[in-house]
Amino acid sequence: MKKHYDVIIVGAGPAGIFAALEMVYADKGLKILLIEKGKNIDKRICPTKDEKVSCRTCPVCNLLCGWGGAGAFSDGKLNLSKDIGGNLSRYMDDTTLQELITYTDEIYQRYGAPADTYGTDTGRVNELRDLAAKNGLVLIPSQIRHIGTDRCPGLLKRIQADLDSKVDIAFSKDVTTVLVEDEKVIGVETKDGSVIYGDFVILAPGREGSLWLEEQARSMGLSLLKNPVDIGVRVEIPAAVFEPLTSVIYEPKLIFNSKKFNDRVRTFCVNPYGEIVREYVKGVWTVNGHSYSDRKTLNTNFAILVSTNFTEPFDEPHLYGRYIARLANLLGNGIILQRLGDLQEGRRSTHARIARGRVKPTLKNAVPGDLSFVLPYRYIMNILEMIRAIDKIAPGMNSRHTLLYGVEVKFYSRQLTLDNHLETEIKNLFTVGDGAGVSRGLIQASVSGVIAAREILNRVN
Repeated sequence: MKKHYDVIIVGAGPAGIFAALEMVYADKGLKILLIEKGKNIDKRICPTKDEKVSCRTCPVCNLLCGWGGAGAFSDGKLNLSKDIGGNLSRYMDDTTLQELITYTDEIYQRYGAPADTYGTDTGRVNELRDLAAKNGLVLIPSQIRHIGTDRCPGLLKRIQADLDSKVDIAFSKDVTTVLVEDEKVIGVETKDGSVIYGDFVILAPGREGSLWLEEQARSMGLSLLKNPVDIGVRVEIPAAVFEPLTSVIYEPKLIFNSKKFNDRVRTFCVNPYGEIVREYVKGVWTVNGHSYSDRKTLNTNFAILVSTNFTEPFDEPHLYGRYIARLANLLGNGIILQRLGDLQEGRRSTHARIARGRVKPTLKNAVPGDLSFVLPYRYIMNILEMIRAIDKIAPGMNSRHTLLYGVEVKFYSRQLTLDNHLETEIKNLFTVGDGAGVSRGLIQASVSGVIAAREILNRVN
């Protein structure tokens, strides 16, 4: 007997989960399958906590795949501004997008996101924006709701409890092929050879599945857009240095145009009183940061990223990003750590110099080294310029004790040509979330799932 569903959702990250929620809320009696190659959240345990286990032994990464996607173990920041966290403004007007963000945020609160937000004091925000402007920086104001890395799993479990009896959820099931007939989607095929038919398919593979989605798009003859890659370092400083900013706008978004190369440089993912973590993405170790609601360190961390675009004939920026990350892994056996003062003086950091520093690293297994052997001169100059600019609004930033971890690489997914409902050039096939390149964070990923679900509900009606 053929397995047939009204809607098949591939990927149980925020985009896929919110697509399912929206259709369940509509109560139209649709038969929905939510299929995920990872595990349920309670079983998502990373074996590398045992230092003897290699990340390469896991065929599916428990940190990136499974219920909740990569966002399950993120610091859970909900950016409530339409200007931050994705590309959905390409597909709708500002008013509609902001309404959808508000709607999605209310759902998060329903399942346990805290009521308080940062960035609501307009007067203080404007003062910081003016101060930034006077020092060559652009501050993008944003209201942020912070769930916290520790609270994300509980919130996701509550959502799953609501969906369990109304949606079929299949874990550890890897979709290999999207099935198309006469330019219309008809279902999916999984790694074990199972064929599952569906009238509508929503692809929400997350960043970890972005290369798979790109391969599927090419095989179906879909149009692909160019995508950039952002490369840089994660900075760790005493929390007090950034407190004047983070106490007002939890995650200050700063943009800078370097003088020497006129490149766009920006801060990303600020974690007040947080810790540095490492990630295994696309076969390489990169660095990231977390922050928690129930415990604090003495440090704040954030990324400084340089946006990289390439001209013809090279058209694979993610390969360049992976090359840089692999080089860091080669020289540092994982993540490289360097004091800012050592980088400025042209010498590598050592365990002794790190130990004498005033900022104690929160990532204990980072290896002291020299980032100038990894990052091209252009990147180093851009990063140092921005650090000097930030020091003018946050004195202490340009300290020789500031720690730099490398490298941080953001592999933005290859975007497909989509209509305003996020439907591809294949009828009834939708792509949503970070893996489809339409979002870069929890809120806009969730919103994208809602957009696709609403269009499917309209057609069913």
